[in-house]
Amino acid sequence: MAKRSRRYIWQFVIGLGFLSGLWTATGIDPQEVIFNVLNTAVDTIYPDPDIRILFLILPTLLLLLSIFSAYQKGRIPGLVAVIVAYGAGLSVLVSVTTALLLLLVAIVTGYLATNRRLVKKLTGL
Repeated sequence: MAKRSRRYIWQFVIGLGFLSGLWTATGIDPQEVIFNVLNTAVDTIYPDPDIRILFLILPTLLLLLSIFSAYQKGRIPGLVAVIVAYGAGLSVLVSVTTALLLLLVAIVTGYLATNRRLVKKLTGL
């Protein structure tokens, strides 16, 4: 597997898609916990309302940046792979078999999304 494909699959398909779906399914959001702890620590050191606004906006900006990066590196098939992986993470608690099947489909789609030469060869473009 090419380095580009491997990195895309680990960062976006498994990291952004599958783990985000898994955290949503379990009801735990580690990003929210980390930002709450940081917000409390910064608020005790420097209690400025402008800093609180930063902690409200920063998670949304990070999510948008992650989605934009996933699109930039994998285009539409890459985003489809991330969405399918998110669905796999959501379905882990319902059916492990379905979740693994969806994750496998997402990984294959993510691989094809980053392997430009293979896509060109298959589509003839």
